[in-house]
Amino acid sequence: MSIPVELSALAEAMARYRFAYLLTSSSHGAPHALAVTPVLRAGRLDVGDVGRKTRTNAQARPEVGLVWPPQSVDEYSLIVDGVVEVTEHAVYVTPTRAVLHRPAPALTPAAPGACGSDCVELSVKS
Repeated sequence: MSIPVELSALAEAMARYRFAYLLTSSSHGAPHALAVTPVLRAGRLDVGDVGRKTRTNAQARPEVGLVWPPQSVDEYSLIVDGVVEVTEHAVYVTPTRAVLHRPAPALTPAAPGACGSDCVELSVKS
């Protein structure tokens, strides 16, 4: 299911969560997670300053993910894919995709190529 959402709706969705994990990839492909509290400003997520490992990963591989975990198992996680810009004192992520996701037992088999869980795709429009 795809629902176009203005960036202001992404900020509203983010407000329901306490923090997110910024996910970068190491040179061997292993994920690196960092707890952050991003703020949506001017169409991009201001993550603030990060450590050496996250900075190195983001500069080398700018495609990143952010995951806001749910407060309880029956709620949705907010997952945002994006492209990172690293400056001297901050990291910014321009969102390219957003989805609300939670595991749920399927009542019927998922269609080929469909999400097998309970997913709501958020189209990120600027």
